[in-house]
Amino acid sequence: MARISGAESQIMEALWAQGPLGAEDLVRDVGGPQGWGEATVKTLINRLLKKKAVASQREGGRARYRPLVSREEYVTGESQGLLDRLFGGELAPLVAHYARHRPLSSEELERLKALIAEMERDDD
Repeated sequence: MARISGAESQIMEALWAQGPLGAEDLVRDVGGPQGWGEATVKTLINRLLKKKAVASQREGGRARYRPLVSREEYVTGESQGLLDRLFGGELAPLVAHYARHRPLSSEELERLKALIAEMERDDD
């Protein structure tokens, strides 16, 4: 899958949340809050079409767009890309970085401990 930019991800978030939408819906729901005009939103839609991240279908004479990439696939790809680029593909240095630069709450620590315990059980 081709990389989806931050701006394009705003369009994708709307499609994941609301299902198929027309360009006018995306201009209103995404463009408005972002301060983007119709041309900008349509450019982003066209980029996503070229990347095969969305598909277009005609309904009532208008194009409606639906995601071809799930949010989970997108998050997995972006997360792995971040790990690869910044931490050599290793998770522990990422967690250590955040722990040093942003204190973890006791709730976050408990969730991390529970996740590690679950992963250790799965390995057995």
